[in-house]
Amino acid sequence: MRFKKKLINSILALLAILVIGGATQKPEQIRAAIGNQVSMLIHWRGHNSSHHSLLPPTKQQAESVLTPDVRRQLKGTLTWNGYGAFIVNDNRTNLNANIASAPYAVNHVDAQGRAWQGDAWLNRTTRQYQNREKTGNGATNWRPVGFLQAHNLSGGYSHAYDRGHLLGYALVGGIRGFDASEANPSNIATQTAWANEARSKTSTGQNYYEGLVRKALDQNKQVRYRVTDIYNGNDLVPAGAHIEAKSRDGSLRINSFIPNVQRNISINYATGAVTQLNN
Repeated sequence: MRFKKKLINSILALLAILVIGGATQKPEQIRAAIGNQVSMLIHWRGHNSSHHSLLPPTKQQAESVLTPDVRRQLKGTLTWNGYGAFIVNDNRTNLNANIASAPYAVNHVDAQGRAWQGDAWLNRTTRQYQNREKTGNGATNWRPVGFLQAHNLSGGYSHAYDRGHLLGYALVGGIRGFDASEANPSNIATQTAWANEARSKTSTGQNYYEGLVRKALDQNKQVRYRVTDIYNGNDLVPAGAHIEAKSRDGSLRINSFIPNVQRNISINYATGAVTQLNN
């Protein structure tokens, strides 16, 4: 409500500038005044305590999932990027992007039947631009293991979990025969709303890195892509998603770990139970 009130007041202020001051002020003065109002509004919006969902986890929270078992599976040096994720091995990856093959997407489960890895060879034809409802891959009531949802959270995202995909619908939805729905148990695991949705340069969730791949495909590049969910021991909920990508022309190279955390919650990874944090 406070943001709406602030927005209305800012709009009224802009109108006053145009209507009242227009006759006496030069065009560049009007533009500057409008810019100041907009900047003030954006600043207020970004720092309001009720909108922490835009913020990445703290380094301490992100590191909380880096158990010895998780570090062993990541097999390399981890560098905090300052925006929620870790860069693995300075973005170097052993993916082979120099292959002669038609596009493909496959999933693998681990020995315990958990969604574990998605591996793909992508180009522009694999992209899916239609929404899920139009292609029959819309919302579903199916839930992966550990999906003990929590709603009405404060201090950030209002919910705890999304159905977290390994291979994203927009990247592989154009591949015939691949189940890109939200009910594919080999491709979906329990993932926090932040880890799944965050997509800005200052909040680098999985959607941010997928955006880089989407852009490369839209530019007619061929991309080898692999996402591996990393579990600590027998936990039901993954500790995070290990994302690797390499374009055939070498212009795109990603090797990052997205911790499965969220600023306003604490997770019992063995069961999926969520506790609200008071930030």
